[in-house]
Order: sequence, then C-alpha cells, then structure tokens
Amino acid sequence: MSKFKSDKVMPRYFAIAVVLTLIGFAVVGKAMYIMTAKKDYWTQVADRLKRDSVSVKPGRGNILSCDGQLMASSIPEYKVYMDFQAGRDDSIHAQKQDSIWEEKIDSICEGLSQIFPSKTAEEFKTHLIAGKKRVLKNGKEGARHYPIWPRRIDYNTFCEVRKLPIFKEPIYKGGFHWEEFNARRRPFGSLAQRTVGDMFGAKDSAKYGLELSFDSILRGKNGIMHRRKILSKYLDIPVLLPEDGADIVTTIDVGMQDLAERAMIEELKEINGEMGVAILMEVKTGDIKAIVNMTRGADGEYRETVNNAISYRCEPGSVFKTASFLVALDDGVVDTSFVIHTGSGVMNMHGRDMKDHNWRRGGYQDINVARALEVSSNIGVSYVIDKFYGSNPKKYVEGLYRVGIHEDLKIPLVGYHTPMIRMPDTKTTDRAKYWSKTTLPWMSIGYETQIAPINTVTFYNAIANNGKMMQPRFVKQIVKNGEVLREFEPVVLKERIAKPQAIKTMQTILEHVVSQGLGRRAGSKSFKVAGKTGTAQVADQYGGYHSGTTRYWLSFAGYFPADDPRYTCIVCLKKTGLPASGGGMSGLVFHHISEGVMAQNLKLDVDDARDTLSIMVPDVKGGDLVAANYVLDNLGVKTNTNWSGSYAEGNPVWGKTITTNKDVTLASVSTQKGIIPDVLGMGARDAVYLLESRGVKVKLRGRGKVKSQSIYAGTAIKQGMVCELNME
Repeated sequence: MSKFKSDKVMPRYFAIAVVLTLIGFAVVGKAMYIMTAKKDYWTQVADRLKRDSVSVKPGRGNILSCDGQLMASSIPEYKVYMDFQAGRDDSIHAQKQDSIWEEKIDSICEGLSQIFPSKTAEEFKTHLIAGKKRVLKNGKEGARHYPIWPRRIDYNTFCEVRKLPIFKEPIYKGGFHWEEFNARRRPFGSLAQRTVGDMFGAKDSAKYGLELSFDSILRGKNGIMHRRKILSKYLDIPVLLPEDGADIVTTIDVGMQDLAERAMIEELKEINGEMGVAILMEVKTGDIKAIVNMTRGADGEYRETVNNAISYRCEPGSVFKTASFLVALDDGVVDTSFVIHTGSGVMNMHGRDMKDHNWRRGGYQDINVARALEVSSNIGVSYVIDKFYGSNPKKYVEGLYRVGIHEDLKIPLVGYHTPMIRMPDTKTTDRAKYWSKTTLPWMSIGYETQIAPINTVTFYNAIANNGKMMQPRFVKQIVKNGEVLREFEPVVLKERIAKPQAIKTMQTILEHVVSQGLGRRAGSKSFKVAGKTGTAQVADQYGGYHSGTTRYWLSFAGYFPADDPRYTCIVCLKKTGLPASGGGMSGLVFHHISEGVMAQNLKLDVDDARDTLSIMVPDVKGGDLVAANYVLDNLGVKTNTNWSGSYAEGNPVWGKTITTNKDVTLASVSTQKGIIPDVLGMGARDAVYLLESRGVKVKLRGRGKVKSQSIYAGTAIKQGMVCELNME
C-alpha cells in the first residue's frame, strides 16, 4: 500500500480552491455590477419578458326568450396580425427567417386567397411585402402588428388561417398573432332587434336595448393574470379568474314576435307606410310578448332602427277618447244614456270648427255616450268634456293622471319618454303651448298631448285587467349556470285606475266598438275582441300640418278574448296621404296578430285522440229526466233505473244528474207546487218552464246551466215574484 504524498497532492487542492474562490468572487462581482451599474438595462429586458396584471375578459351572458331560446349570444371573433420581427434575434436567425419567408410566401398568399376570395393571391402578396418592408421609428424593418385581414373573422376561419405555413409556428418564431373579441350573434336575426339590443364591435360595449340596460349583469367581471417568458415560451399565470356574465330571460315569445313582425311588414308594404309599431302585452302580468318597430329605409326595405314603441311621443288620436270618457264615467258626470246632439257633423267650439269624419254625409245627429265612442265621434267626446270640465279643466287633466294614461312606467330601456299631458295655466316659453279655450276639446280627442305607444297599450291593458295597471315587464329572471339569481316579479303600478262600474261600462263599450262600430276589421269570428280605433293627422317633416302632403298616425288598441282577456295589443302605422283608416289598416294588423296568437295557444290533449267506436259520455243538464233518459238510451249511455217515467207518456220527472266517465246517474227531486223549486244545474228551457208553471216570472243572464237563482229553493211562492237565473 503506497503512502499518501501530501507534498504533491496538497498544492493541487490548493490551486483548485484558489480557482474556485476567484470564480466565486467573479460571480459576486458580476452580480453586484448587474444590480448596480446595469440595473436599468436588465429591468427593461425583464419588462419585455413579463406582463403583470394582464386583463382577462369574461364571457358575456346570453339573452333568452321567455321559453329559453337564444336571442343573443357571444361567440369568439378574431383579428389576425403578423409580427415581421419575430425570431430575428441575430443576423443568422434573420437570414433563416428571410429564406423561409421567401420560400413560403406564395403558398401563404394562395391559401389566404382561398379563405378570403374577395382578394387575389397577388393582392395578398403585395400587402404582406409592404408590411415586411415597413421601416419603424427605431429604424428596424418589419411591422410588429401588421393586420393580415382588416375585419374580424369567426373561429372556423381563424383555424383555417392558422394552418398556413409560418402562421402555424409559435408566436415567437413565426410572428403570427391575434386579438380575440366577444362577438354578439342573434340566432333569430333582426327579430326584436331594437329591444334585445346590439354591441359596438370594435369597443366591445353595448349600444342600446337590453344589452345596454343590463350591461353590468351580462358583462361579468374581468380577471387578472401574469405572463412570463420561460425558455422562449410564454407562460400565463392566473391571479384572479374572470367571472362570466349572467344570462337574462326576457318575456318575449319568439313565435309571437315573428308573427307580429310579418303582419306589420305585410301591411306597411300594402299601404306604403313610413313606420309601424306593434306591442303585445300579457294582461295579468304585464309581460311584453312581442314588440315591433319597423321603419322604411332609403332602399324601401323595413328595418328596426329606432325603438319607437317606447320613444316616439306623438298625438295619439282617437284611441285617447277612451281615457276621456273613462274620466267622465269615473267622475259620474255622465252615463251611457247621456244624449249628445252632434247635428250634421260640424260644431263650433270656441271659435273653431270641430268636425266628425262623416260630416259630409250629414253627421250622426243625436247619439248617446256609448255610441259616440263606437263611431269615434269627435263632437260627441269633445262636447261632453267641454260641457262638464270647461269651467275647471284642471279637474279633467287630474282625471287623466288618475286613470293612468300619464303614468311614468319606469321602463328599463334607454330612450323611454314619459307622456306629456299639460296642466292648465302652465306657462312656457313656447307660445303654442299656452292653454286656451280650444285646448280642452281638442285634448279630449287625442290632440294637444304627446304619448308613446307603450303608455297607451298599458292603459288599455289596465281596462282589460279590471282596472289594475301593470308595469310593462321585459325581463323575468337573471340566471347563471342553471340557478336563478334574481326574479323580477310583476309590478302593479295602480291597483285601480277607476271605479269598478266605470271599468265594466268601458269594457262593454269597447266590445261594441268592434262588434258594431268602426273597429269591425279588428274582430274575429272565433273569439271576442274589444278595442278602439284612432286616426290622427300629425305634423309633417317641416313641423306643420298643411305644408305638403298630410301624414297620418293610424292606430288600434284593444284586447282579446274580450270575455276573458289574455293579451292586450296596440298597432300604430304612420303613412302619407289618403286613404288612411285606423280601423281598416291598424285594425287589420291587430286582427292578424290576435288570430295568430290564439291559434298558437291551441293545445291538443291526448284525450282528444279517441277511438271512433268508443262511446263518449255527454255532459247532461238537470231538468226533465225522462227526456234525458230517452236521449241517453239511444246513445248507448248507461243510466240508473231506480226511478220511473216514460218519454212516450209525456209526463216529466224533474231531477238532477251526475255524469262520470262511464255512465250518468239520474236522481229525481221533489217539486211541490207552492214553493220555489231547485233549478240549479238545469238548462234554460226546463228551469223557465218549471218556475213559470208555478206563476214565477224569470229573468235569464248568460247561457248554459243554471249557476245560481236569486230566490232560494223552498221559499214560499208569492204573487208577482221574479227569479233571476245566472247561467254558465
């Protein structure tokens, strides 16, 4: 075993230790130098390789119809760019990049031309070479953020572009990069566009409609991330995740909206109209099921450009007469029997002639209040209001405020304008707005006021709703990930706009307007309709009424079915020149909308699909059981046999019936001569015969079975008794 020779080994260890020490001092010295003398330089380098607090945009929420169909949704769109300085860290890399670029540019441009056919391969080549040769301010050649295509492209097109040579390379090598945007798309196209809203594409911000009103909810919250360059690759480090926006569920029904738009456009084309508005509202909730705003463009096509339904204030015309008469009925100054002498259709009102539309044919002569509204008599309405409110017009205007035609609806859409109905003695700088003796009579027939269609339809909806005024509702819920974050309940603006009797009277009059007045074209053979027509002359483009061709504002406001109102609708048309008829034109659109809506609401039940060989048990009324048994026996329907009687002998047996799915039970009842019999459940013929055979007079209301009788069964009969039967 050899001995350790320290005299030879130790100098070597010492030499190594000295070298390592010197290296250590060099490293420390270099670090100190970098930290002090080169601090600013390396700070700038680090800043180029990292990005702190990079904002991350969230996904925008969707806008849904009442049944969950997409009306507006976000999809990604991209703008694509080229960085011609990427991968050119030194001259060798630059030469390599240039050679690859020269080799691939033709195939790149051919590919781009196939993806974007509107531009040839040569045009793309010229465009890209111009970007590559662009000299920047720092003297370097090659643009850093050069647009390949000037407009945004969808995701599929973006994927096609990324497959091209060089573009498929990593960003730091090839230079192809992009900006991502949240683009808004409406699967149903322009359906309810002004109400749903739109976005500014470049700014990614809301323009109008529900997009703007609920922007903070739809937009969500931005996230934050840090970006670091590690080993020639960028790494994104999330700090705060973005919070996507919530969805909003609207009240709009896509089917009803489409139906209303088609009906509106067809009529506008037929009459060469300038503008059309239609609003369909659900009576009980105030939900806006459809809202149409069509304006004729310079090319003759009709589009939604302005939400006139909530913003277009104008003189409403004769649909306002309903509010005038409702005030008078509510105050009790008139009833439907009050007679008005309209004469030959022309009446001087404080030095100015008021004319009815049929004044050339001799006028309506003497008519009552109800008939005045049925035929939309200007004289009839203005005479009543001037007679009873002329000495105190403020009371009339206060009445208009009371019945809700002036109500601020607080609609959650930008652009809504509240009605303008002036109080007497209100001074303004505009001389035309001073109150005069003619203001009241003309205001009563729909002039001297400014009201948007949404206010008018809300007022008529209150009449249909037995006096309860509902706020128009556009959004029902805010939903996120299937969870309801907020529910917007129906809002009652006024519990009662007028006394119940006044409302009931007005409902009857409005039914008669359609059944026997000027609103016949709005009616239907399948269900009852109630409403009011309106034809108003409106100011032309120069602000006057007679400079040039006359413009008309035609309208029909009403509800259906009138005996059990479900929907209220207003249709307004603006056209130039004659013919112009609110009932004939707007009423026709109302007719098409109401017919279509009611048809959509027809639902088929599985019970309707019956075997033709099976026996269906009819609904049998009480009364003459002998006659009922005879009919049922011939139909093959089983009945009980614990009573006696013969149809051939003609001796009736009075009683009640119980109908089941399989048979009918007939139960006789005692009908003594000196007392009022129980006729509940009987048909009108049997009930009247049974009562009048005992000397009791009968009044019938309604039709069907007897629901109630005014004199209770078992009451002793006295001479002159009158029993009222309510049928259902």
